[in-house]
Amino acid sequence: MSRVILAPMEGLADDVLRAVLTSAGGYDWCVTEFVRVTNTVLPHSCYTRFSPELKNGSRTACGTPVRIQLLGSEPTLLGLNAAHLAQLKPAGIDLNFGCPTPLVNRHRGGAALLDEPELLHSIASAVRRAVPPEIPVTAKMRLGIEDTHRALDCARALEAGGADELVVHARTKADGYRPLVRWEHVARIRQVVKLPLIANGEVWTLADYRNIRAATGCDDVMLGRGAVADPLLASRIRRGDTEHASTADWEAIKQLISEFWLRVQRKLPSHQSPGRLKQWLGMMQRSYPQATELYRGIREMRNAAEISIALQRQNLELDLAHPGRI
Repeated sequence: MSRVILAPMEGLADDVLRAVLTSAGGYDWCVTEFVRVTNTVLPHSCYTRFSPELKNGSRTACGTPVRIQLLGSEPTLLGLNAAHLAQLKPAGIDLNFGCPTPLVNRHRGGAALLDEPELLHSIASAVRRAVPPEIPVTAKMRLGIEDTHRALDCARALEAGGADELVVHARTKADGYRPLVRWEHVARIRQVVKLPLIANGEVWTLADYRNIRAATGCDDVMLGRGAVADPLLASRIRRGDTEHASTADWEAIKQLISEFWLRVQRKLPSHQSPGRLKQWLGMMQRSYPQATELYRGIREMRNAAEISIALQRQNLELDLAHPGRI
């Protein structure tokens, strides 16, 4: 059966959004934002801060497994951290070779390593050796830095290093998040590796989902920003729907927004929670015109209580007296 995975998204898909998106259904597992490994073995508290789900059997509130993503460039240190993390029994450990941001890349992290397949092999080998066999070790890579000429070498290196599965984001580092997407290169990788391959990149709709599977030959797909823009996309895929987001879906979306807002208020100070809600609504405008109306209604608000009142006026169900009830 085809699988659908929720992508790691730095600065966006934290435990709050993971809980809400997975509660809508359709996901086989999800991946945390990256945990940066630099020069020390991180304490367990660092991992549980990134993934409170570790205290719940490494699952979201609705039971979706959560894999922890590590980012770094030193094989021995990554292996030591993976061994320490394994004591918390994560649902899996993922390795980040895809982040394109300049800050991360300047410090030899993420996609900056894609010109060094030998290093990718060493990292995957060190982590796989350090982790019990029952814990999956996966990797997520882009197609290269400036071009795709080493993509096959990188994929082979990760497979030889012991990665159990590989996610390929069908862009180079230089591509960033521009609409350009290179699904055909994922198909080429699929021809040279035997490990399960998961396609990722520019899937916003049901049509995109069908097209990426056809173009890459991959059964499994990872959803990123498209999952945030349309929180019901994974459940539509799972049901085999043929229609995109509809007006009728907005009632279900309203329930997700209510849950998100309550969770955000529980996690963040009141001056930070409005920004998180606006960020999500801003992205949902792509799929739902109702999100545009709601976003415009709260855009200038800075006070969490004021936003709660505005949401209630839009018939969102909120418990203002107990915002942390979820």
